[in-house]
Amino acid sequence: MRSVFDAECLDELLERLGRFSTVSERQWGTMSPGQAMEHMARALDVATGREVMKQALIGKLISWMVWKKYIGEGPMPKNLPTFLTLIATDQPDFEATRARLAELITDFHNRGESGAEGKVHGFFGPLTGKQWGETQWKHLDHHFRQFGI
Repeated sequence: MRSVFDAECLDELLERLGRFSTVSERQWGTMSPGQAMEHMARALDVATGREVMKQALIGKLISWMVWKKYIGEGPMPKNLPTFLTLIATDQPDFEATRARLAELITDFHNRGESGAEGKVHGFFGPLTGKQWGETQWKHLDHHFRQFGI
């Protein structure tokens, strides 16, 4: 399974981020390119511990049923619901958001698995560092694919 903690994956993610543009055409969903980058940054704020989330009740009840689909080898399904706090409703400054996201991806990578160990995912609850690396790679890949990148 691919992980943000792998050097090759980090390089690929940063290269793909560099190809994002204000005119990147979305393949599904409603977010603009800037909103998607802000959304990814907010998710990494949680993964790095900069923001703390509690596991939602719905996650406590059903996360075990969807875990394999979410973390499995295939891509994340399109149009999944997300937490309101992770949704960007305004239009953030594109270049500033890209720079913030690049810094967060790099910081998360540099912290390594031990730096993510036990952080709480809003749906799945506490994850291991390995699980965080894999889920964040899948999440970033999902949104890059959303814009054909």
